[in-house]
Amino acid sequence: MSKDKSKARFRIQRRLGTELPGLGKPGALERRPYPPGEAGNKRKKFSNYALQLEEKQKVMFHYGLREKQLRRFIRDAKRGNATKNWISALASLLELRLDNSVFRLGFAPSIRAARQLVSHGHVFVNGKKVDVGSAVLKVGDVISLKDKSYEHQVVIQCQDAPRLDTPDYMEKAEKEGKVVGTIKDLPSIEHVPFGFNTNLFAEYYSLRSV
Repeated sequence: MSKDKSKARFRIQRRLGTELPGLGKPGALERRPYPPGEAGNKRKKFSNYALQLEEKQKVMFHYGLREKQLRRFIRDAKRGNATKNWISALASLLELRLDNSVFRLGFAPSIRAARQLVSHGHVFVNGKKVDVGSAVLKVGDVISLKDKSYEHQVVIQCQDAPRLDTPDYMEKAEKEGKVVGTIKDLPSIEHVPFGFNTNLFAEYYSLRSV
């Protein structure tokens, strides 16, 4: 990763005042827990719209989504769900994306890196290669890597020091000497691994057509 990209990911997290594990850059707020350009002053007061926008941006940056993709997931979440439940359904869909699952299992240092593993054919679901990072998994699905992929230095390093603990909706175990993960339950809003104001997020999209 270039220094410029690394700095950009630090700045994103500082601007939003939140560690976003999916960006793969821990410690963004440790030395400078304030937005770029504010030199340690208290955070400026923002309008309600600006606060709503920040919540949307947290989701987009952490999960590596474009606006169009996020709106598609919101539409899917709202189908068959009462208004008050659609954000929990959205969190479930985003957490069950294959790229996020590969990241949460500690096979990659970021969601972007996990997406590359998937697109390059290193990831299997139920024994079959799946190369679409946005594929949404189901309860009972088993995630594993191609045999040689377990020997990649990045995979080994991530397994030794994963960015996040394995969430309780997943089970991580060894099968024939290889680490595999199983989706054992549906994730919910509590599994989103960063501070997330669901009310502000809902307000933002309540005023906009998706």
